[in-house]
Amino acid sequence: MKLDDIKVVGEPLVLSTDADVDYAESQLGIRFPSGYREYVTRLGEGLMGGTYIRIYPPRRILTGDNNLAEWRKRINEYWFWNEGRDILTKEKALECIIIGDTFDGDELVVHPSNSERIYVLPRNFESVFLAGDGLFPAMEWLCTGGVLTEPFDEREFEPES
Repeated sequence: MKLDDIKVVGEPLVLSTDADVDYAESQLGIRFPSGYREYVTRLGEGLMGGTYIRIYPPRRILTGDNNLAEWRKRINEYWFWNEGRDILTKEKALECIIIGDTFDGDELVVHPSNSERIYVLPRNFESVFLAGDGLFPAMEWLCTGGVLTEPFDEREFEPES
């Protein structure tokens, strides 16, 4: 999957700027995975795959609802992914940065030691999944992997209004 494979349905687009991404990266001390900057500056806030995948804009990661500090506090308190500790331990997860989620409540996270690698903390499994390296391969895994939901072909993006 690549950005050009995604069809925008609706408007207006609520975009982040390159400066927003740069600022978040400097505050978090990471580089977002490949494809993230392109996604938030060209598509912005909304849902991809009908109502399935939502990638957070930099502003939300830093200060919005379920921001990074609140997310880490919740993960620390409600950690239940012990079957996935060979992929991502709780200690490493608490260092992660949430970059998105799914309609079903699965969360997409990256670790500062390799922010290209995207992990999924699923709502309905006690394991952790490696979705891929880079945003678009991870999104493709979410859409076609058949692990968290039935595979689907829809690649439409609906902006949040």
